[in-house]
Amino acid sequence: MHFEPVIGLEVHAQLQTRTKIFCGCTPAFGAPPNTHTCPVCLGMPGALPVLNADAVDKAIAAALALGCTVHEVSEFARKNYFYPDLPKGYQISQFDRPIATGGHVDLEVDGEAVRVGITRIHMEEDAGKSLHEGTGDPNLTGIDLNRAGTPLIEIVSEPDLRTAAAAAAYFTHIRDVLVAIGVNDGNLEEGSLRCDANVSVRPVGQAAFGTKVEIKNVNSFRFLQKAIEYEIARQSAVIAEGGTITQETRLFDPDSGRTFSMRSKEEAHDYRYFPEPDLPLLVLAPGQVDRVRASLPELPHARRARFVDQYGLPAYDAGVLTQDVAVAAYFEQVAAAAPAKLASNWVMGEVLRKLKDENVAIGDAPVPAGRLAELIRLVDEGTISSAAAKQVFEAMWTSGEAAPVIVEREGLKQVGDESALLAHIATVIAANPDAVASYKAGRVQAIGALVGQVMKLTRGTANPKVVHALLQRQLDA
Repeated sequence: MHFEPVIGLEVHAQLQTRTKIFCGCTPAFGAPPNTHTCPVCLGMPGALPVLNADAVDKAIAAALALGCTVHEVSEFARKNYFYPDLPKGYQISQFDRPIATGGHVDLEVDGEAVRVGITRIHMEEDAGKSLHEGTGDPNLTGIDLNRAGTPLIEIVSEPDLRTAAAAAAYFTHIRDVLVAIGVNDGNLEEGSLRCDANVSVRPVGQAAFGTKVEIKNVNSFRFLQKAIEYEIARQSAVIAEGGTITQETRLFDPDSGRTFSMRSKEEAHDYRYFPEPDLPLLVLAPGQVDRVRASLPELPHARRARFVDQYGLPAYDAGVLTQDVAVAAYFEQVAAAAPAKLASNWVMGEVLRKLKDENVAIGDAPVPAGRLAELIRLVDEGTISSAAAKQVFEAMWTSGEAAPVIVEREGLKQVGDESALLAHIATVIAANPDAVASYKAGRVQAIGALVGQVMKLTRGTANPKVVHALLQRQLDA
């Protein structure tokens, strides 16, 4: 029996606001436990919430960027459940009247077009965090309420995904969009973006969905794909052997590559939603949606398409260069003064390598875009070789000097003068009789070793094309 997976994702994204959603505390990550709290986010009696206007604008921006319909009127509700790190005993969220509904994401996965519908986007506050380490007693659990009240949006997809790879691509796309518009920082490690996956399988051709299992709190694209792949295989094996799937919540263990049961969900939770009595209806101001729409920057998928059309780049290059807004802007500055494909190669290669090795943001790179373009032009014009250019780039990164200054000081200008090169070629031919004999015996690839010897003798300053032509002429003679 063959099975078809049915997958839907719930993406929880922290909004990049200066304060929490209902109070003036900072949501900044990494502070000592319970230092970013106040009576409101601690749920003290008599403390009343006040909605963060910037959080509303950012929720609207996310909805517009994902093609959703933004509703003029929405409503907050109390979602009642008990967790030790939920100080009020309920979470302020949105239920039957969310801020946005509809929308979709278009993807290309393994060469196939995939459209994923978006059911809804709603605003809510985050809970705190249970700490199982660092308490000094393995039997104790610490509670850190710094995250309590952090503003979130939850983006709920339709069950339109059919492969783990498509689910990972969808999660990646959502992150790219939210980061590009300044709604979320995209930091999965710090938990500001995380995902729950709802996975079921059904026999191919069956219309009814199978029993759904939720995989909770995945904060890695790779782990999401692995968790779903494992869960598809597990559920398929259980059904094939005559078993039944239990509706439950599971967690993914990256070390073993397996999911394991966290709690059963045999019946749907009764959260006893009711309208939040301390908050009025959220009624958007006239023109608010249009104002937010006008402020949206170019979205990643549109920028990728433009890079392909405007600069003639391969789709792969465009994808890499547009993953980060600042990197895309840096590339465009380089491409404004140097050939686009060479600019792409250098930014994707040397620049991104250095940024990764030294953990530096593109805005702090010691080689400005204009100076990188200057270096690329020296290569394109034949003034220096590609090998010498890499030496120059390293020196530019360290010293901050301009490429022409380093080239002149180090004597790295490419030698193309035939008379100067012929002497070096004669030396190499005399010193490598075996390679010469091999070439004359018909193994023409042997000339490559001789070209390499000339380049070594000239410290990389010889023009390799000229060297190859001169060597071939001398050997054929």
